Amino acid sequence: MTDEAGPWLVVGLGNPGREYANNRHNVGFMVADLLAARMGAKFGRHKRAVAEAAEGRLGFGGPKLVLLKPLTYMNLSGGPVAGLAQFHKIPPARVIAVHDELDIPYGQVRVKCGGGEGGHNGLRSMSKSLGTKDYARVRFGVGRPPGRQDPADFVLSDFSAAERKELEFLVDRAADVVESVVTKGVEPTQNLYHGA
Repeated sequence: MTDEAGPWLVVGLGNPGREYANNRHNVGFMVADLLAARMGAKFGRHKRAVAEAAEGRLGFGGPKLVLLKPLTYMNLSGGPVAGLAQFHKIPPARVIAVHDELDIPYGQVRVKCGGGEGGHNGLRSMSKSLGTKDYARVRFGVGRPPGRQDPADFVLSDFSAAERKELEFLVDRAADVVESVVTKGVEPTQNLYHGA
């Protein structure tokens, strides 16, 4: 498959800083890191955006991906995303956001295009800066917080010991889903992964 329509922008959503690295809210960064490793690409500070970026191709001669990890906090992610999309002339239809999702049980990865942001500040900021909600989302289920725990505290806490046993496999699966969206499209990817 060629990339005549240009590159894809894959945005891993998370918060910068070591103290957030293993939070549920940072699963987008984890998936972006794995995709970079698969392509043999390295993240570096981007000169035109408050972000780390990496570029590479999916397989030999495959579609070009620009991977992005905003270095602003989650609620300001949209600025770097819009800046890089503009810099690389990437339309929203070729933008994929990878993020944690409270409304999906842990262990499930879902994909959709457009729709609401479900209270996710990173998505809200992206939609505002891109001027549209019509971009793909790879949604990594983290489930609802236990008991009366505040959802904001829950996503800013680390995965539990039990969850960590599966985490590597699930991050791998989410990276597969991103690659499938790029090479096959959203609907075929839903058919492939949503039943599993």
